[in-house]
Amino acid sequence: MIAENILNKNAPSDQAIRVAKIQRWQDIAFHRGTQFFALTVLFALLGIIVSLLINAWPALKEFGPSFFITQEWDVVNGEFGGLIAIYGTLVTSIIALLIAVPLSFGIAVFLTELCPGSLRRPLGTAVELLAAVPSIIYGMFGLFIFAPLFAEYIQPALAGTLGKIPGLGILFSGAFNGIGILCAGLILAMMILPFIASVMRDVFEIVPPVLKESAYGIGCTTWEVVCNIVLPYTKAGVIGGIMLGLGRALGETMAVTFVIGNAHRLSPSLFAPGNSIASTLANEFGEAEIGPHFSSLFALALALFVITFIVLASAKWMLWNMERKQGLKS
Repeated sequence: MIAENILNKNAPSDQAIRVAKIQRWQDIAFHRGTQFFALTVLFALLGIIVSLLINAWPALKEFGPSFFITQEWDVVNGEFGGLIAIYGTLVTSIIALLIAVPLSFGIAVFLTELCPGSLRRPLGTAVELLAAVPSIIYGMFGLFIFAPLFAEYIQPALAGTLGKIPGLGILFSGAFNGIGILCAGLILAMMILPFIASVMRDVFEIVPPVLKESAYGIGCTTWEVVCNIVLPYTKAGVIGGIMLGLGRALGETMAVTFVIGNAHRLSPSLFAPGNSIASTLANEFGEAEIGPHFSSLFALALALFVITFIVLASAKWMLWNMERKQGLKS
């Protein structure tokens, strides 16, 4: 009798069983719901790839792989090649990175390591506000304010200094008209700088203070702490921030359209007007008729997608390689 009472007390009640069943179904529903959300992203990506391939196929079939290395872009005669737009996209993005990454690194280091407490929040907020400025505002600023100043002061200075260096001078030759590849790269640098700087600042702030204090305690300078403690600890976040900025630079449309010149010609000079994939799509997609022109624009969009994918894959591979080497050292 006593044993039966003990078993009855330990046996789960009907209410406990119902609660357990409800929790089990809730867990299953939560699992399936989050799985559905994740698969939705994958299906959307596959849908984008399929739609690009379907619409770009006529141009790829007609022009072949040479489409991506051909300069010709003649709407009247139906001859199209994507080299000029691809070149403009890559060059302007590289210029933007070369300028924005060092500046972003300096801003992040100053805000996290050197900035007085009273200025840290206002300066950090100012950087974040720059990231919220619409791209068309950057484009208007570039066309109406920056480009005239660039043509009057900066281009002559570059031509008179870097333009005199043998081999390098061809990059800084030509007319001083303000708009062009270099101007577009500089505007892109302004646009991606707050993104990269904000990410770098955030990841620098998560470094455990004990690591930095230990380094300072043995006599390390701020530069040594940043290079030997902060950067190794936050390398994944830093590279992620740079890739975020590069992704925006590659796909930026309106700001580049304002200042790149929108000329379908290839020139070694950075002062010369050019074109990018995004600006070409913005300028011509609305007026393109179904046919080679329409399909060629989709082929350019596909090229931009592939470039972005290669950049992301390279970043992932770089991080994996760095982690693997660090694991071998340890």
